[in-house]
Parts: sequence; structure tokens; C-alpha cells
Amino acid sequence: MQSIGVYRKEFIAYLEDKSKIKEPINLYQPITYILGLGGKRLRPVLTLMTAEIFGTDYKKALDAALAVEVFHNFSLVHDDIMDDAPLRRGKATVHEKWDINTGILSGDAMLINAYQLFENYEGEVFRSLAKLFSKTAIEVCEGQQYDVDFETRDDVTIPEYLKMIEYKTAVLVGAAMKMGAIVANVSEESQNDIYEFGRNLGIAFQLQDDYLDAFGDPETFGKQVGGDIIENKKTFLFLKSLQYANENEVKELEHLFSIQPEDFTEKIKTAKSIFIESGAAQRTKEEIELYTNKAFEVLKKLPISEEKKMLLQKFGEGLMQREV
Repeated sequence: MQSIGVYRKEFIAYLEDKSKIKEPINLYQPITYILGLGGKRLRPVLTLMTAEIFGTDYKKALDAALAVEVFHNFSLVHDDIMDDAPLRRGKATVHEKWDINTGILSGDAMLINAYQLFENYEGEVFRSLAKLFSKTAIEVCEGQQYDVDFETRDDVTIPEYLKMIEYKTAVLVGAAMKMGAIVANVSEESQNDIYEFGRNLGIAFQLQDDYLDAFGDPETFGKQVGGDIIENKKTFLFLKSLQYANENEVKELEHLFSIQPEDFTEKIKTAKSIFIESGAAQRTKEEIELYTNKAFEVLKKLPISEEKKMLLQKFGEGLMQREV
């Protein structure tokens, strides 16, 4: 087994080798740009790591890992257009640096490029990867639509919210791991188990993101703390507060999430106070722990060494203890 750093370094080298600008430049330059903006590279690292956990050279999974990363970044390009977002990882978004039409077309090409990468695999491995990718891609689109719908709804439930983050975020984490297992040619049962490990970890990861958005350290979080509050996003913290806060706090929170003041300082401060006093902050931390433990329960069933199970558990624990 390699370290996470080695997988990341090897993947980035492979990505850079494959991300050559070609004609027409205005189609491919934005693709190279978005893929070069960095990020944690969490999903492709999981694909490579899973292949080796199941006893296969991680290099055989590089194309599958690249497909996952290209698809993830395709979704970011189109999400940024939908959100009219000016920045991505601290740099101008594709549609801001070029224009909306370029963002749409380059994003479309990325989706097709992701599919093309599976052509480097043969027979049943190709079929299984393509089938999983298709299922995951449509679920990510469904998750994005739920997210858009929730912006104009006042009756979003916690089960609906959990389904949204499962589709928008967690299924791609699960798929990234299952692709490593498919390349390793392990049993269908093991493929499904490692998918469940990744899916549950993905839900915990997104809930942690919600929590850090409100309570993260501004020095390490990497984006504006309180961004979800400013944008009136109905996160798990918000929904739990509505469930457990007193009547006056509920009214105040609903009012806060219906306005856009020029100075957001007081809005963020008051919302965070209600999150804490209602118990929503603590309940969110408990939910993160619940899904993390669900992921760890799956590990017990996997036919791998205790050493490898511990490696996966430490990886999961590291994600939940992050501050970025």
C-alpha cells in the first residue's frame, strides 16, 4: 500500500500528462484550466487506494480515477453557471474567465471525455464501469435538481435533505471506490460493500462541510465561514434548528433566512447562536458520527486484512477531523 500523498502525486502527474491543450483551443483550454485548479483530489485517490486494497496495482485504475475527476469537475463547471458563481478554489470560474457558452460546451466535452476513458478497459470491466458511471451521473443530476428545488421551498424535510446530499455528493464517493474494486475484479458483494463504505462516508463528509461552513476556522476553512447562512441555504443545521428551537427562535431564524442585509455579520452571529442553543449544532455532529460509524461497520464485512481495514478507518477519521 502507498500513502495518500503518493496516490495524489501519481494521479496529478497522470492528469497533467493527459490534459494537453489541443485544437480548438477555446474548447480544450477551459478544460485544462478547471482540471488544473487543484482541490483535494479525494475521489480519484479513493479509486486508486481501493484497487490496491483489493490487491491490484493502482496504476491499472488510473483511467477510472481520471474519469471520476473529469466528471466531478464537469459538474462543477455547470454548477457554477447555474449558481452564477464568480470563484472556484479562489480563481475565476470557467464561465467568468471565458463566457457561459464556453462553460456549457467545455463541460459537455468533459462529460464525454470521462466516458471515453472507460474504453481503456476490456469486456466485463468496461461494462461494469460504464454502467456504474451512468447510474452515478444521473443521480448527481437529480441531486443538483433537488438542491435547486429546495431554494424556493419552505417545507424541506430532513429525509429529503439527506437524499439530496447523498445524490449530489455521496454517490460519487461511493462510485469512486467501487470503480477501484471493479478494476481489481473482486466479487460483486465486495464491490457493493466498498460502495456503501464510500456512500456513508460521503454523507458524513457533506454534513461535516455544512457544520464547518458555520463553525469552521476562517484561517483554515478555505472559503467564507457563514456562506450558507448568507445564501439562505436550508442545510442540516437549519432544518434541525427548525425542529428543536423554541417558537421565537424559529420565527427569528425563518426571518433571517428570508433577507439579504448589506452587512451579514449580525445575521451570521444570530443564526449560529440559534444553531447552538437549539441543539442543532450538537445533533449535526452526532449525525456526522452516525454516518461515519455506518461506514466503519461495513469494513467488518470486507475480505481484506485488518491492516487494510485500519487504513480505511484512519482515512475516514481523518476526513471527519478536517478543518477545511
